Amino acid sequence: MDETLDEPPTSALVLDNCHFSQVIFNNVEKFYIPGGDVTCYYTLTQHITPRRKDWVGIFRVGWKTTREYYTFMWAPFPSDLSGDSIVQQQIQFRAYYLPKDDEYYQFCYVDEEGVVRGASVPFQFRAETEDDILVVTTQGEVEEIEQQNKDLLKENKELKESCLCLQKQNLGLQEELRLAQEKMKELEGEVCFLQTGNLELRRAQELQAGEMSSAQMNLASIREQNIQLGKENQELQKGLESLRSSCEKLELEGNFLKEENKRLTEQNGCRERELQQFKEHNQEVSSEKEQLESRLKTTLDHMDQLQSQVLNQEKEMENLVRMDHDKTEQLEHLKEENRQLRITLTEQKEQEEKLEQSLEDLKVTEASMALHLQHKQHENHHLAKELEEKNHLFQILQRKKDEIEEKNLRLRQENDELLMRLSESPDYSARVAVPSAQVPTRSPESADLLFGNPYHRSLETSAVNVPSVKKCPLCHEVFSDDIGPRQYEEHVRSHILDCPFCDETFEDKQVYDDHVYCHSLE
Repeated sequence: MDETLDEPPTSALVLDNCHFSQVIFNNVEKFYIPGGDVTCYYTLTQHITPRRKDWVGIFRVGWKTTREYYTFMWAPFPSDLSGDSIVQQQIQFRAYYLPKDDEYYQFCYVDEEGVVRGASVPFQFRAETEDDILVVTTQGEVEEIEQQNKDLLKENKELKESCLCLQKQNLGLQEELRLAQEKMKELEGEVCFLQTGNLELRRAQELQAGEMSSAQMNLASIREQNIQLGKENQELQKGLESLRSSCEKLELEGNFLKEENKRLTEQNGCRERELQQFKEHNQEVSSEKEQLESRLKTTLDHMDQLQSQVLNQEKEMENLVRMDHDKTEQLEHLKEENRQLRITLTEQKEQEEKLEQSLEDLKVTEASMALHLQHKQHENHHLAKELEEKNHLFQILQRKKDEIEEKNLRLRQENDELLMRLSESPDYSARVAVPSAQVPTRSPESADLLFGNPYHRSLETSAVNVPSVKKCPLCHEVFSDDIGPRQYEEHVRSHILDCPFCDETFEDKQVYDDHVYCHSLE
């Protein structure tokens, strides 16, 4: 036979890469009688270009690649072939090479690249049988069949009743499963929220560590600056003694400074009372911490599969607590140094003492905010934003300290600026009103100062009363004192982002996006 001369071209291509509609097989029988030749009729459509290595094979139904053919014949090359014509072809398979079993087979047209271009319907190789069979049954068999039918109906009825019971049980189990899944989703959301809070705490701790190191360096530089300022003060005192005899206006300014000193002393008492309130708030945060710890333990009992992750989170929380405790000790040490530095600088100027006291209050506020971030899970993001605002105020204060090198007399005006900004922060704006300050007109020598030089001679004659200002802690927009409290609060509220899934509010866009992403995971 021709197919024994050489092997046909095949490939390991899967069925998805074949095109079965390019060659159509016609007049395929349901079965062929064994022992006779089989003629295969097929049509070449205009979508295929026949080549001399194309072949037609017989494949067992269920084949995967063209290498699984049973037998094949080379496809005859059409004598009259045009681009858009349809060609009828036929090929004859000899009986000797045909299958001898009764399995299902089909014709397949394969091109020289081993790709199937067409396939026929399945057929068999078996003898013809009669389809009509006469079945004779007796009366006893009929009665027996009827009895079996009755038994089957009864058994079917019992099976239906048992099926109804099973369906009811299945519904109950599905309801329990649904409740368990909802509870699991809630626990997963809570764990996701805890993980997000831990990430924010780590970021805040890293920022705080860097700021503490920079604060220590700045304090060292402040000590050196204070020594230089002491020398400059001595020289200035000598100059003031010589100027007192010739300038009566300086005496009037001294009286004004005394009155302002008295006012600053009263403000210092207010700051001490606010510090006491922060201590009480710190105790409340501690109690809330205990409640959160008990809630975390309850969550761990219902989440056995997440126990390892929660344990790791507890270890991280303990590390954060220890780190924060170390930071608190460092802050206390720094507060002690500031207190000693304030005592040594008391003789220089009372305005320097107020500046050191403001620094100490700011650090105490930062420590309380750090503790609040650790133990109050519901206000983690909001308090992190407040801590950034306090850090921003602290940086502003440091830049103001650099101006001490130029003139020691500018410390009083910088202290007024720090107190004003501190009073406008979210923690103090609700309880402390910013007092109106006398802002003198700037001179050319003090054009680079925020509020001008209050000790310049020309300011004594050109000082004017300017209303105090309010500054937005989020966008830093400055408002005059003429704006009402409600308008000021509405402006600050416009920066706050409300979560569409819960009652959380945020001021930082990144923190808000992370929070909404946690809701999407639920």
